[in-house]
Amino acid sequence: MYWKSSNKSVIYYLVLGVFSLFGMYLVEHFLSEKVQEHYSEKIEATKLTVKAFEEIKDYKESKGKKIDLHFDPSGSGLIGEFFTPVTSNLGTLRAKQSSINPNFGALVLEYLIQAGVKKGDTVAVSLSGSFPALNIAVYSAAKILELKLVIISSMTSSQWGANEPDFLWPDMEKLLYVRGIFPYKSLAYSWGGIEDQAFGMPKEGSKILQNSASKNSLSMLHSKNYSESLKERMNLYSSEIPLSEYKAYINVGGGTVSVGTKKNVGEFSPGLNLKYPIIRDGRDSVMRRFANLGIPIIHLVRVEELATQNGFTIQPKKIPGIGEGKIFKRSEYDLRLVSFVLVGILVLLYVFFKRDSFIEEDRDESL
Repeated sequence: MYWKSSNKSVIYYLVLGVFSLFGMYLVEHFLSEKVQEHYSEKIEATKLTVKAFEEIKDYKESKGKKIDLHFDPSGSGLIGEFFTPVTSNLGTLRAKQSSINPNFGALVLEYLIQAGVKKGDTVAVSLSGSFPALNIAVYSAAKILELKLVIISSMTSSQWGANEPDFLWPDMEKLLYVRGIFPYKSLAYSWGGIEDQAFGMPKEGSKILQNSASKNSLSMLHSKNYSESLKERMNLYSSEIPLSEYKAYINVGGGTVSVGTKKNVGEFSPGLNLKYPIIRDGRDSVMRRFANLGIPIIHLVRVEELATQNGFTIQPKKIPGIGEGKIFKRSEYDLRLVSFVLVGILVLLYVFFKRDSFIEEDRDESL
């Protein structure tokens, strides 16, 4: 083996390097924005979500409810308190703040379309008081697509969710229904929390929940434990239409019977799930029942992860503008510019190598 030095001049490498770097700069700098499919429907879903947010805020202000801008910097009125008698479990303020983004309405709409859901279809839904902003996003997307929703909600909430004793998720849902923002109401409510029975909640909290159920004339689940709640929920869904005829199942938050226990974590990914889950640990759940029927699952959890994936702001200081995120427009490379740069590099290589071959031929002939 032997090494042979190159006979190319430094200028050759300099020219090739400068052109390559300049070409890379052009390709990266002059990106083109491509409008994504169903753009107008996504914009409408986002606008509707904004309108619902404003109704909640206006109502709270009209009742003299103070919005703490330290915890709710966007002033949405959708961030609850650290702890109240109806708080079911721990929650992350960062996730709750990140959920206050009307563009989630457009994201849910995209998930539904990707799942094959069409206007007029029926979708099963499980909502949690922990993320009222995401509940609203689901309703907005469904209204734009003119869907029929069969909804079961839980009354309790984790920290920073809809856990204000006199303004729980049932109160928000009723307000938005009465004001004509949404045509949706929950078919039934559960107590939520541990075993879906709010076990461990103080007597004051249980009384508040019972008063809210009575005030709002809510139809409550009658089950006394996890297994009974699972069975009752599936019976309620099947009482509307056969389970196999649902076009999707949407879950918001970590409702025990809907998602399963802690051992079920990882069974479904945040966002749209079209494939049958591989992990089979933990208890049976509503999500698993629908997945077993081949029905797409839309799992709205791990909000910060969903926000990052889709280009949404984390912990926005104000309500994000309509049209934020990759679901509306995506930056893409200009293929014509990329082709020009590649051709230019190939031409330079050809010219210099061709020149070297001529030099070698002349040298051989002289010998």
